[in-house]
Amino acid sequence: MVGSAQLARAADLPARASQTLSDALESLMGKLREDRAPAGAPHGLHWCAELEGDSILSSEYLLMKLILGQERDEIAPGVAPGREFSRENPTGRVGRRTLERMVNHLRLVQREDGTWGQYPGSPPDISACVKAYFALKCFGEPIDAPHMARARARILELGGAERCNTFSTFYLACLGAVSWDACPAIPPEIALLPRWFPFHMDKVAAWTRTMILPLAICSALRPVRTLPESMLIDELFIDPGFKTRLNQPWNRDEPVSWKNFFLACDRAMKALAPKRRDNPDHPLDGLPAWRRRGVRAAEAWIVDRVRSETTEGLGAIFPPMVYLQIAFQALGYPRSHPLIVKAERDLNDFLIDEPNDDPALDHVRCQPCFSPVWDTGIALYAATEAGLDVGNDARVARVCDWLEARQVCTTGDWVRNLRPEDRDIRLGVDASAWAFEYHNDWYPDVDDTAMVAKAMFRAGRAETARRAARWITAMQNDDGGWAAFDKTTDRPWMEAIPFADHNAMQDPSCSDITGRVIESLVTCGMAPDHPAITRGVDYLLRTQQPEGCWWGRWGCNYIYGTWQALGGMAYAGVPRSHPTMRRALDWVRSVQNSDGGFGESANSYLDRSLMGKGPSTASQTAWGLACLLYFVGSGEGSISIGDAAVERAVTWLCDHQLSDDKAPFEASRCTGVETFTPGADELAATDFVHDRAGGWVEHHFTGTGFPKVFYLRYNMYRHYFPVMSLARYVRLNAQG
Repeated sequence: MVGSAQLARAADLPARASQTLSDALESLMGKLREDRAPAGAPHGLHWCAELEGDSILSSEYLLMKLILGQERDEIAPGVAPGREFSRENPTGRVGRRTLERMVNHLRLVQREDGTWGQYPGSPPDISACVKAYFALKCFGEPIDAPHMARARARILELGGAERCNTFSTFYLACLGAVSWDACPAIPPEIALLPRWFPFHMDKVAAWTRTMILPLAICSALRPVRTLPESMLIDELFIDPGFKTRLNQPWNRDEPVSWKNFFLACDRAMKALAPKRRDNPDHPLDGLPAWRRRGVRAAEAWIVDRVRSETTEGLGAIFPPMVYLQIAFQALGYPRSHPLIVKAERDLNDFLIDEPNDDPALDHVRCQPCFSPVWDTGIALYAATEAGLDVGNDARVARVCDWLEARQVCTTGDWVRNLRPEDRDIRLGVDASAWAFEYHNDWYPDVDDTAMVAKAMFRAGRAETARRAARWITAMQNDDGGWAAFDKTTDRPWMEAIPFADHNAMQDPSCSDITGRVIESLVTCGMAPDHPAITRGVDYLLRTQQPEGCWWGRWGCNYIYGTWQALGGMAYAGVPRSHPTMRRALDWVRSVQNSDGGFGESANSYLDRSLMGKGPSTASQTAWGLACLLYFVGSGEGSISIGDAAVERAVTWLCDHQLSDDKAPFEASRCTGVETFTPGADELAATDFVHDRAGGWVEHHFTGTGFPKVFYLRYNMYRHYFPVMSLARYVRLNAQG
């Protein structure tokens, strides 16, 4: 039976939502930053929160320092302790104490059963476990310590270190824990292949290009830092034979297959690979001319893409920025070389200092990249939903100034995949595009550009926003959808290449980006019957899942994909009564949690039966609410603003808003009075969450890097998405 207090709260929901929105918007605007303005640009404002990954970032950073022989560095003279992470540090180097505090991070995120995982609630990840154990052992953890014994036992239960993926085996080979023959061959000559060849750098994902070329140099030069036997991890192998051979078995059920073809190629390349002489002063000595030419081509490709005027690090993301330092040391670059100094500083900018009086909690962790354009575009859009624009809020004008100054003006790799008639595009002149990070001009992306364009248009900078349509429409794929970084063609056979086990060799069309692009183009003035829009809608109609939802490539998972796809369909004018729309609404209703919120674990990437299932989170509740609000209106297929599902989702967001500032490792206090689900007011196993009153707490990872491989917690998702959906609810409610 519904109590009188509950009925009173429901009747007062519009007023309560309005107050929740007001407090959340004030808190969101209070998170604006003024730092890191482009050279010569006005000091605009932007948002950027920590982008949190899993333990592999700390493990790989520590293993990189071991490979490079930098594990006992001292802080540069004149740099005060605790200021290593500041740009005041002239070398960008960090000291031994920082590495020991990063070791502490690995201890903090180890689970009770001894394992490490990709996100809270994930299954154990064998690669993460092996790298963390190896790093801890090399930095002095005794192997008979209880946490090390638990880790070792679980690693062996999970199949041993031979089960590691390609990009983990690379670290093991560089430290002599396995032979380079245990790693897939990546010939540097791929940098020389012509575009007509089936495999070409332009045909793989932008992130894959930046990762595999440094690895190709390492594959050719095979650098090894010889460690004492006592630091190696022989005890983690069940079958020591895998220390000298690839861990990918032949497909005996299908002898004629792409997998077996590429495994045969791998064997052939290793058998024919020339062996160089070990001469640090002349690392290419003994290699034939063709191999030297391949290495130099890969080196030149990388050098061109790390110029300071175009980027802050190779690809501006963690993995290639690590691989570059190892590859270029193998090429003989001294640590004092300007390219290496910059690479080291750029990578160390990702470090997060988390001091704590409790030695067990004091630590340093690492983020995989920065997300300022993404955070700023979404937060700006949320602010415009709440009624702010350049005409009524000076801060919004400064945010738009910052975004305009961050436009990409470089012609990058993407241009070669365009149709000939589109290759004359001039970014910053007759087209606009943005990258995800502070500075990554080689790789603007469609998702960020669409997000920023629609936010800028609504904020009052229509001219800049409209120019984005030129670039976005040129990037549409032949299947009608859009991908992130390139106009691409899906080539499934590439996923069978031995070094493709990061599950993202390519960057094909996806429903979530396609939906956002359609919404952005229509927002910026493109007619819903424009051919680009109709082709995009056709793509979304084809990719709806049988259950009525859409798969999410860049967010967890079906809730995210459905929210984005529905937005595109709604803006394109697809009637709410359309069968596709009705199936989607039915699915959204079916996955709303009993507490009124929405949640979905990334485990749904592993098991489709878990689609839309998981503890309620602020970001996913906002996405679910946004899905419902697309159906609010009049006419066939519409729902009312007072629909029970809508009100329950709004109530969840109101109840779970922070009433006080939230410090790490401290319990959160929310505005509601009920008992909440884990992740709202209960501490997670590792609670690094900072936030201020007016925001929300979210311990779960709701962002996706590479499905099944790497996930993210965007620490502003829990704030600007609820602002966006609550603002839309308040506006629709006011309209009646």
